[in-house]
Amino acid sequence: MASKSSPAKARNKNRLAALKIASLNDLEKQSLLELALAVLGEMHRPGTELPSPNRTREYLRMLLADRKAEVFGCVYLDNRHQVIEATELFQGTIDGASVYPRVVVQQALTLNAAAVLFFHNHPSGVAEPSHSDKAITQRLKDALALVDIRVLDHFIVTSAESLSFAESGLL
Repeated sequence: MASKSSPAKARNKNRLAALKIASLNDLEKQSLLELALAVLGEMHRPGTELPSPNRTREYLRMLLADRKAEVFGCVYLDNRHQVIEATELFQGTIDGASVYPRVVVQQALTLNAAAVLFFHNHPSGVAEPSHSDKAITQRLKDALALVDIRVLDHFIVTSAESLSFAESGLL
């Protein structure tokens, strides 16, 4: 009898495995995206340790993929790299966003952050960092270093891919 319940338990553990994209209507696809974002968001809620760079990348891609204008934000972390808050700080146009180091530092100090991750999207679909992306990352890193806050990474996100400054040797 135990062998009969094992396959049933296995099926119940992954109820979504049988779903195929082609069989879903638009409303179901939207619901599935919202569910996935909620699951990934749960992994990045305040008080949790970041699960992995790849999970963070997936979360940011889902969060920013459909944005038509650039958005710049920070994930503020405590000294154990647990999430304090993930915040979108600046919104821009289709090809840029003004980022003010003073605001980033002020928010980090207000939250008593020990480290930060930056993120922004490229609506163009190209995850390659621009000269201004590199320059603002360095300005932010320098400003935060003055108050002993570490910059762990900066993710550039598109709907299809993302780039990590840390993994690319740009930090």
